[in-house]
Amino acid sequence: MQLLNAREKVFRPQGNSLLEEIPSLSLSPSRDREVDGILNFRPKKMFLCDPGGPLCLCGKCFSEQVHHKDTKKHKGRRQKIDTRIVSRDLSFCVFTLIAGLLILSASCSNRGTQNPQLTTETREVTDEAGRRVRLPLKIERIVSLAPNLTEIVYAVGAGDRLVGRTKYCDYPPEVKNVRDVGDTMTPSIERIIAQKPQLVLVSTASQLEAFTKQLDQQQIAVYVTDPRSLDDVFRSITTLGDLLGTHDQAEKAVNDLRRRADAITASVSTTKPVKVFYQVSDEPLYTIGRESYLTDLVRRAGGVSVTAEVPTAFPRFSDEAALAARPEAIILPTGGSMGTANSTVAAALKNSPAVLSNRVYKINEDHLQRPGPRLVDGLEELARTLHPEVFK
Repeated sequence: MQLLNAREKVFRPQGNSLLEEIPSLSLSPSRDREVDGILNFRPKKMFLCDPGGPLCLCGKCFSEQVHHKDTKKHKGRRQKIDTRIVSRDLSFCVFTLIAGLLILSASCSNRGTQNPQLTTETREVTDEAGRRVRLPLKIERIVSLAPNLTEIVYAVGAGDRLVGRTKYCDYPPEVKNVRDVGDTMTPSIERIIAQKPQLVLVSTASQLEAFTKQLDQQQIAVYVTDPRSLDDVFRSITTLGDLLGTHDQAEKAVNDLRRRADAITASVSTTKPVKVFYQVSDEPLYTIGRESYLTDLVRRAGGVSVTAEVPTAFPRFSDEAALAARPEAIILPTGGSMGTANSTVAAALKNSPAVLSNRVYKINEDHLQRPGPRLVDGLEELARTLHPEVFK
C-alpha cells in the first residue's frame, strides 16, 4: 500500500494537462525531489500544456508553476496528443506498479527464509563457572553431559526436551530412550551436534576444555553447574527450572528436598560428630576436600570429614596422610551405576580405628556422587549410618 501511495503521489495526472507532440518523449529522474524513496520522474522536454489545467507542464513553466498563455496554435492537435500521452502515461504506470509488486514479493520471500536461529529471541545469563552465556528465551532441545544434570532436568519437568545424554545417565528409567552421546569427559561432538540442541548442560568446568570451542562454533550454548554445598545443589535445581521455564515445578521440588534435609540436620544436631574418611577410590586413593559438596553433606549428617581442610574438591591422598587421619568411620560410595567399584578399603586405612571397630559403611554411590535431587536420599542414608541411635 505504501508503494501504491508513493506511485500516486509521483505519477498522478494533473487535471487535463496536455503535452505538445515531440519526436520522442523521454523521462529522466529528477535529482532534487524524492517521494517515499522513489525518484520523481518528469519530462526532459515539454512544451505547451492546457492552460485550463492546474499546472502547466511545458519546459518553460514546469519549475515556475505558472500557466503558459500562448496556446492557440496547439488547439487543433490537442485530441491526437491527448490519446498518445494517456497511452504512454498508462503504460508507464502499469510498468512501475508491476516492478514495485515484484520487489515487494521478493522482500517477503526473503523474510520467510531467514535462519530461525538468527531471529530467535535470546537472553544472557551467568553460569556457575562465572561464564556469560547467551540462551534462547524458550529452550526446547537439551543435551545433558552429567547424570546429576539429567536427573535435575527430569525433576523440574523438562525431561521430554532431553535429546542427548551420557552413557552413565540411567535415572529415571525413561532416560534410556534418549540418544547416547558418549561419556562425560569425552562425549561425541558429532552426536551432540546431530541432535541440534539449544543448550548443553555440563557439571563442573573441568569438562569444558575438550569441546566447548567446537560447540561455540555451532552456536550451541554450554551452561556449567558447579555446586560446592547442598544449598548450591538446591540453587542449581531452581536456576535450571527458571532457564527451562518450569519455575513452579522446580520450586516445589526444592521445597520438598529442603524440608527433608532440614529434618535430618535437626535430628543429629545434638549428637557428637563422627570423624569420617570418605573414600572416593582406593587405588589411587582419592577423597573429598574443602571445595566438595560432600564435605558439607557429611557435616549435615552429623559427621566431620578428616580431610575437610584439604584444598580442592577431590584431592589425591597419600598413604601416610590417610594413616595419620585416624577416622572413626569410613564411607565407601559403591554399588549403583558403578557396580562393585570402590568396595574395598584402601590398604593405608586397614589399621585405622574405623576398620578395627568395624565401622566401614557402603552407601549407594548414585545417591552421594550425583549432586542432584537424590543427594537428599544420600544425606538420609549417611545420617542413619553414622547415628543409628537417633533413627531407631
